[in-house]
Amino acid sequence: MHSFNDSELTMVHSLPAKLTDPELDVLSPLLHRNGDVWTADFRGLILSTALQPIYSISHKRTVGYEALIRALDPDNASVLPIHLFELPTSDAEALLLDRLCRYLHIQNYSGLKDQLNWLFLNVSPRVVTSGSQADSFFGELLAQTKLPPHRVVIEIVEQPTDDAERLRDTVAYYRQLGCLTAIDDFGAGHSNFERIWNLSPDIVKLDRKLLTRATEDHKARQILNGIVSLLHQSGCLVLLEGVETSDQAMIAIDAGVDFVQGFYFCRPSTDLAKLCNAQPDFDQLLREYKACHQITRDPTRQLVDFFQRDFHKATEQLQTGAAMARACSTLLSHHTVSRCYLADDKGVQIEDTLISDTGTRNLDPRFKPLESTSKADWYRQQYLRQALAQPGNLHVTAPYLCVTGAYMCVTLSLCFTHESELRVLCCDILANPPQPSVNPV
Repeated sequence: MHSFNDSELTMVHSLPAKLTDPELDVLSPLLHRNGDVWTADFRGLILSTALQPIYSISHKRTVGYEALIRALDPDNASVLPIHLFELPTSDAEALLLDRLCRYLHIQNYSGLKDQLNWLFLNVSPRVVTSGSQADSFFGELLAQTKLPPHRVVIEIVEQPTDDAERLRDTVAYYRQLGCLTAIDDFGAGHSNFERIWNLSPDIVKLDRKLLTRATEDHKARQILNGIVSLLHQSGCLVLLEGVETSDQAMIAIDAGVDFVQGFYFCRPSTDLAKLCNAQPDFDQLLREYKACHQITRDPTRQLVDFFQRDFHKATEQLQTGAAMARACSTLLSHHTVSRCYLADDKGVQIEDTLISDTGTRNLDPRFKPLESTSKADWYRQQYLRQALAQPGNLHVTAPYLCVTGAYMCVTLSLCFTHESELRVLCCDILANPPQPSVNPV
């Protein structure tokens, strides 16, 4: 890293002694225009704007750009943003640098031909909570540059704050201006859904560490999908950043995120005019996803086809009064089947669960309190309600965690009539079954 001497740490333009609330007239002399591009001075450094596109998967096009600051020292060497933001020695100077960056980004963005998409601007919680509660500067800046507030997304970095109430008030101010708000780096060390509930952001940006873990661990991939689903239910659009490979792009698509950002699609660039023409081939990407999705979806349909005959034979025998053990003997003999059980039209289990040899071998003594399911109520389970809604049709679930043994399974369910009453036969199949042993010849 370049080390700064005393002369380099002085401002190119002298600043007033009082920097408690730097306004446009203080910052304007620090900006310089060169053709269509603006730069700014801060402590001897030259600041410029880099933009990175943000894409909507469904729309297959750019819907916004994140503004990133780039800094060069007097030797024309790059200064990392993290080091740039360590330079301010007071809250007032940190506020000035934050506003200077936003001023610079908006000046550059306003000059683009793109008059539709969003500009994502980062705002530090330190600045938000130490600056004035109502950032009148930003309203004046939008008015001067004539950038419509609905085209601006204010990103709040996800981290602890000493003044949650002020942060909430500040976010409310940006929303009153007409801007959208976003929580950045959700999923990092300090993330929690309480921040989502308190601030009600329009967009949540997931931290790239979630994607990295999902790339390496299938269980983490399921957790990622669950987080996206919960955020959608909370009324937030979801953006996944840090997408760097085609595999990660597939994970993003499969997770159901709305927007993506990352080196795989486009790197940040200070060549702003050229950047607007960068469009990835989403048609090809989605064709590859559809092909993969078809492959991953087929096994559950194959389960229905494979067990259809045995299921109907079992229910026919139950209708004639046969005992569960006899009616389900063929089903229980298959090496993937864990258990069979019967429920009434209220979802209440009628008899004890029949455990197969495979299920018996997989019983974990740590979960013994969950084994007995006599009179258990399964009405909350989707497979039970689906079966009751469509008698005679064999239904299959996606893999889920079975509460009776804490193992992953899928459930087949079929509703039939017995003595004028509805019954549902259910069969749990291990999602990761042991392979059948093969006797040597």
